[in-house]
Amino acid sequence: MDKPNFSETLDGIIRRDPRYGREAYVFVREGLDYTLKSLQKKGETSHRHVSGQELLEGLRRYSLEQFGPMSKIVLNEWGIRACEDFAEVVFNMVDQGILGKTKDDRREDFHNGYDFDEAFVIPYLPPSRLRSLRRTTPRPKTRAYRQGNKPAAAKPKKLSGGAG
Repeated sequence: MDKPNFSETLDGIIRRDPRYGREAYVFVREGLDYTLKSLQKKGETSHRHVSGQELLEGLRRYSLEQFGPMSKIVLNEWGIRACEDFAEVVFNMVDQGILGKTKDDRREDFHNGYDFDEAFVIPYLPPSRLRSLRRTTPRPKTRAYRQGNKPAAAKPKKLSGGAG
């Protein structure tokens, strides 16, 4: 009997675990190739194992390259909402023999890799929006801050030039 092809194997994975769209599996497979090529360009050997953290970084960069500011939306559409979802996709493919793993590879290698807003949204925010985010970010709870010694407000800058 012939070995099932990639498409047939994905059909089986999706029947068993419908949380992720077919595109998520194709994307992760392509993202792995992208990551390997990126490592090769850096002078690393082409036939080596990629760690979970390396794959996460490669998937982040590949997504930004492919989808730009739509990255998070596209990934969410496929069921990918956090780095842990990438782990599930990867290990579903490992379980079916599409991808290999070492004895040290674990799903936990993908946990807390990066925040999707920081990875896929913030790089595309306009500077004015970034400034407003910084203003609404809570200040550190230092002793001086807790005691009410808040930093003095910045003085307005004087504009130079022009008649006044």
